[in-house]
Amino acid sequence: MNILLLVAALLIILAGAEAFTNALEHLGDRLGISEGVTGSIFAAVGTALPETMVPVVAVFAATSGQAVHLGEEVGVGAILGAPMMLSTLTLFMMALFVSPQRGWRGALNPEPTGLRRDLGWFLIAFGLSTVALFVPHHITLARIGIGLMLVTLYFLYVMVTLRASAALVAEGHGTEAGHALYLSKTGLPTKMQVILIQLAIGLGMIVFGASLFVDGIEGLSHWLGISALILSLLVVPIATELPEKINSILWVRRGKDTLTFGNITGALVFQGSLLPAIGVMLTPWSPSPPVLLGAGLTLLAGGYTYLLVRRGVTLRPYHFLFNGLCYGAYFFALT
Repeated sequence: MNILLLVAALLIILAGAEAFTNALEHLGDRLGISEGVTGSIFAAVGTALPETMVPVVAVFAATSGQAVHLGEEVGVGAILGAPMMLSTLTLFMMALFVSPQRGWRGALNPEPTGLRRDLGWFLIAFGLSTVALFVPHHITLARIGIGLMLVTLYFLYVMVTLRASAALVAEGHGTEAGHALYLSKTGLPTKMQVILIQLAIGLGMIVFGASLFVDGIEGLSHWLGISALILSLLVVPIATELPEKINSILWVRRGKDTLTFGNITGALVFQGSLLPAIGVMLTPWSPSPPVLLGAGLTLLAGGYTYLLVRRGVTLRPYHFLFNGLCYGAYFFALT
């Protein structure tokens, strides 16, 4: 039953991501905003809701002592596993799926300033989150201070990204809808109200699927006799990152490279700042070996990608083989 629940949750998340992506393109087109804003803020925050809901539900829903401990393990695993998955496996899968179309040496052409900005802000925020692992839990004021700094960093990032939108649209990086709105196929007009309704439906499916997945992962950890922390570090992010994976694969195969990378790197900033703020302030957030390994590989993969962009290298699918190797090293180390 736990496995069936996980499969059902994955299918719901997948369907929700497709509906959300389609509506989001129409929203960005209607508002006249850049692909960078659409991908890095709207798509990233929307598709990051599963990753957000998993630790929130896991931490807050538990009431008894054992359930609280289990919820904290699932929460920490989901918080740290999400950026690790994005910076390693998600970038690799994007490259893998576009390679038959463009070749492993084919060019990927995202708008560079937004990509550089996203990765830079992510490394700052996630680096601070990693430092917080070594702050003892009883030093409450220090932990609260770090948590508030992470929240502030994210909102400063949003302001900087929005400010850059107008210039990017003028340069030809405006968002364009590639396909008809799904709800319009039922006879409804493609108006703002209908676009928002489809967005709400997609988000609702994503959040509901995430809630089901929490129930399934906790039951599966009992059944297999595996630590909830290990299982959530390896399995939860694969499921909750499905929206980003699917969105990015769909967009890159349609030649929308800026939306592709913006969805991934914007989610990295969100998940490297706001989610760790929850972990720092509401969970033990301690430096166990699996946690430290995951944080280190995340910073390694993110730093490697940032250096490629910073040096002005033309990104090609083979560059992201290294990101895939980082995830492979993590997987085999934990298993």
